[in-house]
Amino acid sequence: MRLLATWRADLIAGAIVAVLLIPQSLAYAMLAGLPPQVGLYASLLPLLAYAALGSSPVLGLGPVAVLALMIAQALGALPAGVSATEGALVLAAEVGLLLATAAVLRLDALSSLLSVPALRGFENGATLMIAAGQLPVLLGSAAAGFTLPALVSSAPDGGLGLASAVWGGAAVALLLLSRRAGPRLLSRLAPLLLLVAAMLLSALTPAARGVAQVGALPSLAMPLGLPLLDAALWLQLLPAAALVALMGFVSSLAVSESLAQRRGEKLLPAAEMRGLAAANLVASVSGGMPVAGSFSRSILLHEAGSRSRLSLVFVAVFMALAMLLLAEPLAYLPKPVLAAVIVVAVLGGFSLRPYRDAWRYAREEGLLMVAVTAAVLLWSIAAALAIGVVGSIALLIQRTARPHVARIGRVPGTQHYRNLERYAVECRPEVVGLRVDESLVFTNARGLTDAVLGHVRAHRKQVGPPQRVLMLMAPVNHIDVSGLTALQELHAALAAEGLRLEFSEVKGPVLDKLKAVGWLERHDVSLYLSHHEGIQAGEHVLRPSLADHDAPGQL
Repeated sequence: MRLLATWRADLIAGAIVAVLLIPQSLAYAMLAGLPPQVGLYASLLPLLAYAALGSSPVLGLGPVAVLALMIAQALGALPAGVSATEGALVLAAEVGLLLATAAVLRLDALSSLLSVPALRGFENGATLMIAAGQLPVLLGSAAAGFTLPALVSSAPDGGLGLASAVWGGAAVALLLLSRRAGPRLLSRLAPLLLLVAAMLLSALTPAARGVAQVGALPSLAMPLGLPLLDAALWLQLLPAAALVALMGFVSSLAVSESLAQRRGEKLLPAAEMRGLAAANLVASVSGGMPVAGSFSRSILLHEAGSRSRLSLVFVAVFMALAMLLLAEPLAYLPKPVLAAVIVVAVLGGFSLRPYRDAWRYAREEGLLMVAVTAAVLLWSIAAALAIGVVGSIALLIQRTARPHVARIGRVPGTQHYRNLERYAVECRPEVVGLRVDESLVFTNARGLTDAVLGHVRAHRKQVGPPQRVLMLMAPVNHIDVSGLTALQELHAALAAEGLRLEFSEVKGPVLDKLKAVGWLERHDVSLYLSHHEGIQAGEHVLRPSLADHDAPGQL
């Protein structure tokens, strides 16, 4: 019974998501400058490949808007004689191979190269650029471009088509009305119902006369075969493929991880990378385009009750049925209607709130988000991703360039020690209690001595002359060679002032490394199990030894 319930839930979820995926597949293929059927091909066998190797039961895989914009830019300068479809197959193959290589090398941690502010800034910039790029199609203009300056400069004077604008405007109004006034099911079905109605109206009446249509499609028999094996073409598309692979994996992982946390499930990033690699490789030999996880479709799978990756198999089955039933009517589909579906779909997820929240919480991260968005709109996709990655790393280095060292004292009547700048605490004149709040590594090690000596001077002025410096090391998870050198310099600087250096609550892995080189014994550094014990010790100190390290309760 449980298996039957799972199948039933996955079948229903697959049918609902296929309804959304059909118009999105057509629209995003057109957005990428590809024939509409390429989007349908990318929604069949790639889903089966991910279902076999991925780990998320609710990742709505397939063509996505942001990748479609990146694909369009990558295919904008293909050599003569190479079609956009052939270029897309090569791009999908390279994306799959790059992700497969990264999976073999266990490089799934690369997703951390793009911080959340950079990712949100990129997605919002791409959303706005996608909508702006579809406005000429919606209004019957010949303008085209992948940035706002290119779009504006290419707009002809008086080049709007009244008939196209009427079709596009009516489609946008109907989609917005279905979202606001209709029941939830109707809003989900609205894009598909609108496309079917537009195809019928265009085919049976002269209402679409003078409006650009999708046009006659080739046979929707899936073209199985290897992508074009042209070394020069592969080399030309490789940089773009690397960006598409990075963005596809990062965005897919962000979606699947957020839903896994909501569902209380375990997600395997390495399996996600393998599944995404397999899906793109399969897309490259089945007439598709690069694919990734869609937030809207993933949310829909979750809300529709998907229980396993079998739901993606059902999505592929329903997509195959759609290909058989819609082959001829698709030729009559007005392009402004398809553009309206894209505009309403992508703008539905746009919000200014992430910018406001980031600005209030960490102004520099808010500035990074704005900079990445502006780069997408005004420069290029590649530049925006580069700014996002470099900016994320730069902010990390800036935050860790100077270690945070807090002077701490005892909360009266307890054995707890807190920052004296935040709490009313007691400090003993003979000992400077400090807490190191991060690992000591090459990015911040140089600032350690100055930070500690600054606190020593403040303690001497406010409390009295100290005899020793006791450093609470519990927050320190790692000390690299640069950090060890900084500790040696600190020890020498304190010794020059007649002060002893002592440690408390050193974590086991850190202590193991210090003992491996005999650092504590060589520099005669005292070690305490707890900070309170170290404060109360006075002249009685606990010397580090192997026996102490192995004793029960030792950190």
